[in-house]
Amino acid sequence: MNAIRKTLAQNVPHGNLFAKEGEKFTLDMIPDLSSKVAVVTGGSEGIGYGCTHSLLSKNISKLFILTPSQEVADGAQDAIREEMGGDVAEKVQWMRCDLSDWKQTGQVAFDIRKKVDRLDILINCAARGIMTQQLTPQGVDLHMSLNHIGHVVLTSHLLPLMKKTAESGNKVRIVNLGSNIHEQVPEDFKFGSIEEINKDYGPMKQYGISKLAAILYAKYLSRHLTSKYPNILANASHPGIVETRQSSEHIFEPYPLGGYAMKYGMAPFKKDQFEGALSTLYLATVTENSGEYVCPPAIVEEGSKLANNEQLGEQLMTLTKLIVREKAKAESVDKGCPLEAF
Repeated sequence: MNAIRKTLAQNVPHGNLFAKEGEKFTLDMIPDLSSKVAVVTGGSEGIGYGCTHSLLSKNISKLFILTPSQEVADGAQDAIREEMGGDVAEKVQWMRCDLSDWKQTGQVAFDIRKKVDRLDILINCAARGIMTQQLTPQGVDLHMSLNHIGHVVLTSHLLPLMKKTAESGNKVRIVNLGSNIHEQVPEDFKFGSIEEINKDYGPMKQYGISKLAAILYAKYLSRHLTSKYPNILANASHPGIVETRQSSEHIFEPYPLGGYAMKYGMAPFKKDQFEGALSTLYLATVTENSGEYVCPPAIVEEGSKLANNEQLGEQLMTLTKLIVREKAKAESVDKGCPLEAF
C-alpha cells in the first residue's frame, strides 16, 4: 500500500493528497525571494515555465530564461506581462541559448556574469524529450549533448558567480531535472566512451541515459562542491507525468501510433506545468539538503542502483570533460573557456 501511495503522490495530479506529512509541498510554501537571482533553462514552456511563473510570483529580483526559440520566449513573456504586469515582466531577461551548442552556452553564461553580482538559483530544466536518436554536428548524441553536457558547461561557467553568492552567506541551490525513466538504463552501462553514449538504445532508454546523467551530476556536485562550499546545494528532481509539448506533440516522432496513448490515454493522469514543477521548486527554494533525488511533491527517493553509483558518476564526469575538450577545443577550450567541474 505504501508503494501505491507513493506512486500516486509522485505521478498523478493532486499528489499532495497521497503524500505523508513532511513529503507535502505546495506553491504557497515557496518563501519570499526578494533580492534573489535565478537562471532557468527551458523556462519559457512546460515545467520550466511553471518554475518561471512561480519564482516571479514570489518576488524574484532577476530571472534569466535560456531558450533556443525566440517565438516561444516572446509568447511566454507576453503571458507574464498580461497576467502579472509589466513590472514583473521587466524582471525577466530572455537569452537565446541552444544548450547543445557549447560555445554559445558558455558565452551566454559569461553574459549573465556581466549583468549580475549574484546567483541564488540555477534550474537546469531544458531537455530533448523521448525522441529517436540524433547526433549533433560535433558527433555526439543529442540527448546527452543537450540534456547533460550543455548543463555541465553552463553550470561550470556560472560557478564563480554561485561561489561568490555562497561565500557572502547566502544559500545557492542547483537543481537538475531527472526522470524515473533513468531506471530503464541497462545495468551494464558504464559512461565509458563516446561510442557507448552514441549507440542507439531506442527512444526511451536514450532519454533515460541522459536523465541518469543529470542525477549523477547533481550527486557529483554535492560530493565535490558542497563539501567545499556548504552553502551550495545540488539536487535532482523527477516531475512526474506532465502535460507538455513533449508528452502531447513530440512523442509522435518516436512513436507514431503509441503517441496516441500518451497524448489521449494518459491525459486524465497528467499534471499541469505548475504541479509538474513542485519537486523542482522545493529543491530550488526550500531544501537544506544536498545530493538528493526528489520526486513530487517533496519525496526523497533512492533512484536506481546506477543513480547511486559514485564510481559511475566519476566516470561520467571524466567522459564529459574529455568530450568537451575534444569536440570544442578550438572554439572554446583554447580560448580560455573554463570547464571547472566544482
